[in-house]
Amino acid sequence: MKMDLPSKALDGGGGGRGTAVRTAGALHDLDAAALSAAYRNGSLSPVEATRAVLERIDRWEPSLHATYLLRPEAALQQARASEARWQAGRPLSPLDGVPLTLKENIASAGDPMPLGTAATMLVPAGRDAPPAARLREAGCVLVAKTTMPDYGMLSSGVSSFHAMSRNPWDLSLGPGGSSAGAAAACAAGYGPLHVGTDIGGSLRLPAGWCGVFSLKPSLGRVPIDPPTVGRCAGPITRTVLDAALMMRPLSRPDARDTMSLPPAEIDWESVAAVTPDHLRGLRFGLLLDAGCGLPVEIAVREAIEAAAALLEAAGAIVEPMAPFMTQSMLDGMDCAWRMRSHLDMAGLPAERRARVLPYIRTWADSVAGMSGAALYQAQQQFYATRVATVHACAAYDYVISPVAPMPAFDAELPSPTGDPLHPLEHIGFTVPFNMSEQPAASVPCGFTPQGLPVGLQIAGPRFDDLGVLKVARAFELVRQPMAAWPEP
Repeated sequence: MKMDLPSKALDGGGGGRGTAVRTAGALHDLDAAALSAAYRNGSLSPVEATRAVLERIDRWEPSLHATYLLRPEAALQQARASEARWQAGRPLSPLDGVPLTLKENIASAGDPMPLGTAATMLVPAGRDAPPAARLREAGCVLVAKTTMPDYGMLSSGVSSFHAMSRNPWDLSLGPGGSSAGAAAACAAGYGPLHVGTDIGGSLRLPAGWCGVFSLKPSLGRVPIDPPTVGRCAGPITRTVLDAALMMRPLSRPDARDTMSLPPAEIDWESVAAVTPDHLRGLRFGLLLDAGCGLPVEIAVREAIEAAAALLEAAGAIVEPMAPFMTQSMLDGMDCAWRMRSHLDMAGLPAERRARVLPYIRTWADSVAGMSGAALYQAQQQFYATRVATVHACAAYDYVISPVAPMPAFDAELPSPTGDPLHPLEHIGFTVPFNMSEQPAASVPCGFTPQGLPVGLQIAGPRFDDLGVLKVARAFELVRQPMAAWPEP
């Protein structure tokens, strides 16, 4: 079966490399909604879609290094089972047969989980983590796991276990992290659905640097195992609608997450009906200074200001917002995370500890002599950040800001500064919404003069995940067409 799909411009985010605009002609470029419709009417099969994605991966992967446990035959076996269900009129869900990747720290039964580091023992996982279980139940075709840096503690694709992941927009640059492979895979066309995790920006940062969409949900909206303060799993997709479609299965309950929210009936599919008029009358805070970390680069600031102007033109109210984070908050959280990693690594045998990325060892061991009182004060900065964020956002319906103060950086660098003693200077816009448990999305809003994507962060009140998706969708509809997706 072949699908006759006319090329059409897709909603995008202004500027970019060259003059071409995005088209929807290639099978690997089809979004989940289009695939589901094609499976239903019989014009395309999950096997054809999976083969197209595998061919795309085969072209990109020698230079991109975004995947772990890429198993084409296993993926095709899943696709054939999905094809039979569609032919029998019994699909498991609208996403049955849609290609999917999972970040490698999301356990999938029978698969080892190295956590991005050569120090981990490769023991097969006993069962699926909640996001893997829900999407498997929905019938998605797991094409591969995706790469991450050591322990997920870097905003880059540098890993002591995986080959270095790169950014498809420019292979000399990194994709960001820690959901490095997921964002790179999404931008490169490794299928429409990808899942990552985020504790300080690890969904939004790579999505912003790779020019794709992501949603960090409210804490507990998407059950995860193991749960911890600020840690969320969420979708990485090319379109807001695909992320909304993923939220239907991802947000289903799982008792393993002791921080999960009560089950709620949320009309995720209503995102598809959003129009630009949805923005009219909404009040946005515009945050251009994080109050800590690196300053915002001019090209990034200009892209965010242009996005704010589009919102205003659509009838929204946009007001400048004073910074609410401080360097002490950022440094305190950094120190607390260093101590956690230092203690984790202290429990490893010497030969395994030596395999951890040296940058991570230097970062973690810098707190070896920290006093209990100093550690307590550092730990308190998580709560201070939470209070400051909630208070600052209360005056607005939504808050917009850069995702990161700079575009994608050198692939060889573990972090934008390259300094293990100042490694988190780029997360001042993203980390507060992990601590406040608020939903926050990264949506492409433009490009730098060098053709690198810029991400707009949209944050909403706690529990308003659907509202954030609707605002992001409305923004998709008012921005200019984006440049064509990068090619291998």
